Amino acid sequence: MSSFVTEVLASSGKLEKDDLACKISKLSRKVEETKEEVTDMINKKYIEFIPSMEGAEELLDQVESVSKDIDLLKSCIENEVQQNLHDAVTEYAKLKQQLEKNTAVIDLLQHLQEARASVNALKAWKDSELPLVRALSSEITIQRENLIYHLGEEWQKLAVWKLPSTKTELTSVKSFLKTALHLNRGGSKGDESVPHALLPSILQALSIQGELHKKIKLFGQVLFKYMLKPLIIYPSLVVEVSSQAEQETVLSLQCTETKADHPDPSQVYTKVLTVLKTLHEHVFDEKKVSEILGDLIWEEMSECIIRECLVHSIPTNSSQLAEYSEVIKQTEDFEGSLKKMGYLAGDSADLLKYARNVNCHFASKKCQDVIVAARKLMTSEMHNTVKITPEYKLSIPKLPSPSGGEKERKESCKKSAHYDQQSLENEKQLSPSTLCLPVCRISESVHQLMDLAIQTLSEAVGSSPQCAVQLFYTVRNIFHLFYDVVPTYHKDNFLKLPHLAAIQHNNCMFIAHHLLTLGFQFKPHLPLKDGVAYFVDLVPGFRRLGARCFVAQMNIQKAEMLERLSTARNFSNLDDEDNYSVASKAIRQVIHQLRRLGKVWQDVLPVNIYCKAIGTLLNTAISELINKIMMLEDISNMDGERLRTLCQTITEEGPLVFNPLPDENKNKKYQEEVPVYVKKWMTLKEISMVLNANLQEIVDRWAEGKGPLALAFSCNEMKSLIRALFKNTERRAAALAKIVK
Repeated sequence: MSSFVTEVLASSGKLEKDDLACKISKLSRKVEETKEEVTDMINKKYIEFIPSMEGAEELLDQVESVSKDIDLLKSCIENEVQQNLHDAVTEYAKLKQQLEKNTAVIDLLQHLQEARASVNALKAWKDSELPLVRALSSEITIQRENLIYHLGEEWQKLAVWKLPSTKTELTSVKSFLKTALHLNRGGSKGDESVPHALLPSILQALSIQGELHKKIKLFGQVLFKYMLKPLIIYPSLVVEVSSQAEQETVLSLQCTETKADHPDPSQVYTKVLTVLKTLHEHVFDEKKVSEILGDLIWEEMSECIIRECLVHSIPTNSSQLAEYSEVIKQTEDFEGSLKKMGYLAGDSADLLKYARNVNCHFASKKCQDVIVAARKLMTSEMHNTVKITPEYKLSIPKLPSPSGGEKERKESCKKSAHYDQQSLENEKQLSPSTLCLPVCRISESVHQLMDLAIQTLSEAVGSSPQCAVQLFYTVRNIFHLFYDVVPTYHKDNFLKLPHLAAIQHNNCMFIAHHLLTLGFQFKPHLPLKDGVAYFVDLVPGFRRLGARCFVAQMNIQKAEMLERLSTARNFSNLDDEDNYSVASKAIRQVIHQLRRLGKVWQDVLPVNIYCKAIGTLLNTAISELINKIMMLEDISNMDGERLRTLCQTITEEGPLVFNPLPDENKNKKYQEEVPVYVKKWMTLKEISMVLNANLQEIVDRWAEGKGPLALAFSCNEMKSLIRALFKNTERRAAALAKIVK
């Protein structure tokens, strides 16, 4: 059964396969036929399409060529049109401008033609001038000149001057005593019905003729030079007004006794007003005339009053500033009187402005006086000195408290004292001499200079803010001036005289010491902005200045010392008597130089500076001697003994040059401390011992690099010295072998 089914299925599958194969072959034939048809059709279409496409491309090329020609033609047309348009506009503008010029020229020519016609008409009229007109013109000129001449004569009669001789030099009071001015009102003695009628007429006539200003100008110049200016300058000159006749008044200058060097403002104002009031009453009673005279003389007169009078009336002390209000009032009254009489314009107040600005002028004058006084002190002799002790304090006056009442200050002081007592109750307190200047001497002029600075700062405390600031910076300028002037002015003396160099050193240190605190003592009382350095910034400069001056003198002394030692012929061959004598003399000269310096600087330099300075110079001499000895290659027994003698001379007499104090007993302390100030002192003692020692003693003091010799010399130096002192033996070789560290 199963096989049958299998056969049926197999046969059915075979049938289906045959059927599919048949269908596939049919489809293949149809596909081939279709391909052939499509191919034929494409060939036919392509053959027809190629010619048409080529024709279209040719047409496209022609179109593009035509389009380019059109664009080119268009651009040419546009360029041509625009260029022609621009040229046309430019030409139009030029033509328009030319037209305007031509129009203006035509108008000008028309005016010129009219002017020419007028000139010709004028010439024709001139030629026909009548002789009468010419005669009248000449007569008018003659009469005008005569009138001016007669008016001048009448003017001279109104004010007649009596002046000193032109040969007299106007340099003293006596030369002005002959000056007098006679004023005549112009009316006659018998004519009382028309009093003073001539004066207004003369002034009016001079004004109409244009001569009034000229006459008053000349009168004002003489008035100021011979009367007003002498009255302002000389306090002994006064003006006297007297009447010699009914219509005549005389102003004359008289001399009185006075001790004043400069005129007082009130006296000057009184004298000037006397003159001007008299002129106003007798001559210049018309306001217009007074104004002319005032305009001509006021500027020069006000400057003279300020320069010769008001400048000298400025107070020299701030306590006198309150009293200056009287001068201001007098000045105001003076200018008011001048304005009332018409001599001064209403808005002019030169003198009053100057007087009211007294604080500024006081500060300027005070600053100038302070700088002059300071410079005088700086250029004075420096030999006169004062002694400064630790107890010395600057004499600063009692300054007002910056804020708070007396009761509050007392309470705050009590609180601070109580707090200090509690905080320091169980603590170790500093010595009273801490931060104090050591005992020394400074120039009396520097002491006075510091007092001047303190006095100026004290003045600033009670002054106006502007004045206080100006005075403060003046004090700073004092110290800047000292920094620049003193080293230059006394330069030669500082180099030649050790005494002055030491004093200058002390002066600078004294100033620097007090500048540290000077600003803080006055800071609460001065209206300065925060951040102002006061005087602390000057301290390093003054310290350097003092040190530089003293170091320069030290270098000079060192050079002299080395020059003296250079004459010792290198301390060689001292077995020769001449060589030994020269070397011994050089050492004695050095000791003498140190003694002289010690005497000069005694009680001048602070003790520590004195000892350091003398010690440094002595150390220089010792170093030079040791270096010369170490350079010797062969030292005989005689040389060694004499070198040792020279060393002993220094060790014996060297300490005796340390005399910082006048009391000899107190100097022993510093003479015993020579090794502290002279670095090579122990080296000198050791080399002195070596010069007189044997090899064993030298080896023992070397002590395998731990002895005193090892502290003073290096191995090579010690070996070199041994080779110079001792001959080449086995013992020397053994000793040299032991000189090691």
